[in-house]
Amino acid sequence: MDHTTLDIGRIRADTPGCAERVHLNNAGAGLLSRRTLRAVTGHLGLEAAIGGYEAADRERERVARTYDDIAALIGGRADEVALFDNSTRAWQAAFLSLTHTFRPGDRVLTGRAEYGSNVLMYLHAERRLGVEVVVVPDDEHGQLDTAALAGLIDERTRLVGVSHVPTGGGLVNPAAEVGRITRAAGVPFLLDATQSVGQFPVDVREIGCDMLTATGRKFLRGPRGTGFLWVAASMLERTEPVLPEIESADWDGARGFTWRPGATRFATWEMNYAAVLGLGSAVRQARELDPAVTGARAVALGARLRGALDELPGVTTHDLGREKCAIVTARVGDMPPAEVAAALAREGVNVSVTHPHHTQFDTEQRDVHPLVRLSPHYFTTEEELDRTVALVGGLVRGR
Repeated sequence: MDHTTLDIGRIRADTPGCAERVHLNNAGAGLLSRRTLRAVTGHLGLEAAIGGYEAADRERERVARTYDDIAALIGGRADEVALFDNSTRAWQAAFLSLTHTFRPGDRVLTGRAEYGSNVLMYLHAERRLGVEVVVVPDDEHGQLDTAALAGLIDERTRLVGVSHVPTGGGLVNPAAEVGRITRAAGVPFLLDATQSVGQFPVDVREIGCDMLTATGRKFLRGPRGTGFLWVAASMLERTEPVLPEIESADWDGARGFTWRPGATRFATWEMNYAAVLGLGSAVRQARELDPAVTGARAVALGARLRGALDELPGVTTHDLGREKCAIVTARVGDMPPAEVAAALAREGVNVSVTHPHHTQFDTEQRDVHPLVRLSPHYFTTEEELDRTVALVGGLVRGR
């Protein structure tokens, strides 16, 4: 593993949460850096001093820079980005903007790794609009079978929606191959990149998706209550947002309106500017450190942790895919995952637990959830992983 381009000591010193805990829950919420914390609290202080509207007006350029940095991070343009208070709302806005084209019998294709809220929206569309939701099977590696996907796309297909990385495991779906197939077929491709943006490099042009959603709070290490939607400029005219408001549309002076240009048509006028500036700070830091470098380290740490856990008697990991990321899911003997998480928390180690209703289609296939979910990031040390593995081993021996 290459340590030469990352000063882990400096990064950890700039991350207050590293002082007291072993944080292996970055797939839930990453740790804020001091500079991001200052961006948030500084703006709150400014609002308190001069007023909320006045503070937003004063920081207009920094807010605009947030759009620029997000676009640069994922390979898009600033006018293709809309900000949201979370990734699920961004995903819903994208999905619903396409449903004006849906007719009974149309098809939406997705994978077994799809996130629970997305699945519920698919099922809602099935119930409300009469569309058919088709789950593309996995291949022999447990990732979305792209050959099967290509064979399932037909004239009835209105959307392919895929989670790049699931919430419940270390799988990395072959997003670029999905993009190649959807581009050739002329079918919109909506990528849920909630668990991938910030964890490793994600480039919308290389992937070939038409719409992408992500959150600030996870591997980007931004504040909670932040998310964004990217919509390719070429896709905008195929969308019809379902919630027009004064930021997204222009009134014509009579009884009509027109959508604003770019992704602004998905936007809302009111937003948490302190959180937006915190998101901007986190995105800039991710760019400065270089996602290729931080991503390589995070993935390598995940592989180290996965391998060490697999060597423990009674412990099994359950991550699928030819390519795996920093998220590691495991069963620890016959110990309930919630008890494992609680026992590790008492030792100062943060982990989380997967839930069947967060990964419905995966649960249909494997029925392995709940599992203990451990997710290191680039600021995690090898010593922290070794300590965690020793603690897990002690839990197994203590049963």
